[in-house]
Amino acid sequence: MGQCAFAPGTTGVDHLLAWSLMIGSAWLVLIALGSFFDRADGKKSEGTMTGEIRTGGFRMGWWVPWLLLSPTLIVLIVFLYLPAYQTFTLSTKLARLGAPKMVDKCLLNFTELFITDPWRLVAYPLVAIAIIYGARFWLKHSEPGTWSRKGADVATVVGMVSVFVALYLMFSPGGGQQVAYRPVYMTTVIISVGIVAFGMIGGLAVAYLAFRKIRGGTLYRTFLIWPYAISPAVAGVLFFMIFDPTAGIFTHTMSTLFGIDVPNYRHNAFMAQSAIILASGWKILGYNILFYLAGLQTVSHDQIEAALIDGASTWQRFVKIVLPALSPITFFLLVTNLTYAFFEVYATIDFMTKGAPAGKTSVAIYEIIRVGVNNGDLGRGAAQSVLLFAAVIAVTLWQFRTSGSRVSYGGS
Repeated sequence: MGQCAFAPGTTGVDHLLAWSLMIGSAWLVLIALGSFFDRADGKKSEGTMTGEIRTGGFRMGWWVPWLLLSPTLIVLIVFLYLPAYQTFTLSTKLARLGAPKMVDKCLLNFTELFITDPWRLVAYPLVAIAIIYGARFWLKHSEPGTWSRKGADVATVVGMVSVFVALYLMFSPGGGQQVAYRPVYMTTVIISVGIVAFGMIGGLAVAYLAFRKIRGGTLYRTFLIWPYAISPAVAGVLFFMIFDPTAGIFTHTMSTLFGIDVPNYRHNAFMAQSAIILASGWKILGYNILFYLAGLQTVSHDQIEAALIDGASTWQRFVKIVLPALSPITFFLLVTNLTYAFFEVYATIDFMTKGAPAGKTSVAIYEIIRVGVNNGDLGRGAAQSVLLFAAVIAVTLWQFRTSGSRVSYGGS
């Protein structure tokens, strides 16, 4: 780091990222050392594979599970961990597609994505963290049903929003030597949230309706799940043809039946983003329907009948009984839908808008491929992919700490 991030000519942002990397690495090392010394002191965590394993009349050493796992571990190392390490290494280089040599850029590929003021770069996340912990403290010390609890609930929502606002302010709006990554972040948030909301709410609504006893219900449910079998590229082609301004079915129907002249969606940011959300949400809809149909079969009929006898309305039964019973599946789908929204929308965007208009549909994964492959700047593309990877890990951990604590599994 002394020859890289702290070299003469580096900026405060370089120093800040270097300190963050060193502190994060030291934290991981301390966790590993703590685990090692706990095992040396005889403190074994539940499920730890140490010593001798007895299964029936057979005895296996600690090395047998690792031997059985070795094919999977080899595949993971070759096709996942090694490419991930090479991507991180490439993110510190000035590398052009087809060029024989690479030049070290240290953290420049990362620092050009953020604002140039290190003090504001530190202040924004600290303010967001303070709001989150303040709201949590307020929530813990307020009584249910009081105005204080309602205010704490509002503060909790504000704390969640403050994280997105802090990240928005941390990314660079462009200008000078900086990359305009703030618009990419905002577009990614809008389209990802739209896809997850449309896919999960629509999937639950359709599954709830399809779960009713109707003639030919099995065949009908199978047709509902089929869209998930197609690829994102095919979904992009289908909706490209539907919304095509000259020969699309949607524009023709709106003009013929209602006399509405629909503008070209590729020239309007709101319509372009809505089209991407609709196409991608429709693609993941069958996946959500499948899991919600399976989850609805586990809802207790006795509780529903008891609520019906007590005079609960359909909406009350749905909110008080069905939704809590579906919370494990909803939590699982929230993680998988977000992963899909982050990584699987490239082909749909490429066929429908190619990032237009003016980059308003260029999400993070599309920007990575545009910069790294189309423009041939492998170093910058790798840096943005590392950033996206870190964002997905952070969002997943955040979901497990917030939404995961509210999940109820059966009678537990």
